[in-house]
Amino acid sequence: MSFVPPGSGWPGDPAGPGTPVAHDAHEVAKLAAESRTLAELTARQSVCRACPRLVEWREDVADVRRRAFAGETYWGRPIAGWGDERPHTLIVGLAPAAHGGNRTGRIFTGDRSGDWLFASLYRTGLAVQETSTHAGDGQRLIGARMVAAVRCAPPANKPTPQERDTCFPWLSRELAMTAGSTRVVVALGGFAWQAVWPALRDAGFALPPRRPPFGHGAEALMAYGATPVTLLGCYHPSQQNTFTGRVTAEMLDAVFARAVELAGRSAA
Repeated sequence: MSFVPPGSGWPGDPAGPGTPVAHDAHEVAKLAAESRTLAELTARQSVCRACPRLVEWREDVADVRRRAFAGETYWGRPIAGWGDERPHTLIVGLAPAAHGGNRTGRIFTGDRSGDWLFASLYRTGLAVQETSTHAGDGQRLIGARMVAAVRCAPPANKPTPQERDTCFPWLSRELAMTAGSTRVVVALGGFAWQAVWPALRDAGFALPPRRPPFGHGAEALMAYGATPVTLLGCYHPSQQNTFTGRVTAEMLDAVFARAVELAGRSAA
């Protein structure tokens, strides 16, 4: 089984040889809570080995590789949060793709879902270019940050409840560390909508008494202190959704344009 060693020169690798590694849920909670900066937090996320099934899967995939990428080195590690350190818009997904983020080392990068997502972010002013193909390709988010509810690529794209719960402190801590600037949270898909709700509460956001049902364009008003924050629902730009027309470019643009509008209104 293989993965890119921390600090070996991969573009954007947040970790180094001395980054502490979590081997179980208790250590995840401890290392997340003790992280003093986003740089420290993302470094620790990127070397986590707390979920044996996910570790085995991500590294097996990195060994076997898809034929189209047979000549490439796969990242084979958890995918840390990425983007602006003081974002007004936080984008939350489910988990990295086995041959997308698990290959490229960056969230939503190198797969069809990412192609749709970054093209929309570019059109709505949240990314500097419309493609995201690999770490070090010049892509940069503008006022936005991406995180995954589960940081490792799961078999069949389905993490277990235990794996989701083990990863929870990484998500909650990142939400807390970016809360001061966050005005909008976009949940990509129903799983992310469900997973981010308790993480937002744990991070100090004030939520409505009941979580509203997920839907494309759904909105839930929250607050962080005296500052209003909006949770937006967005159908996931998966191949199934885009091939069937359940998600269109116009639908994605509408959600992210709304995020930009809300963030600007809050800042005014």
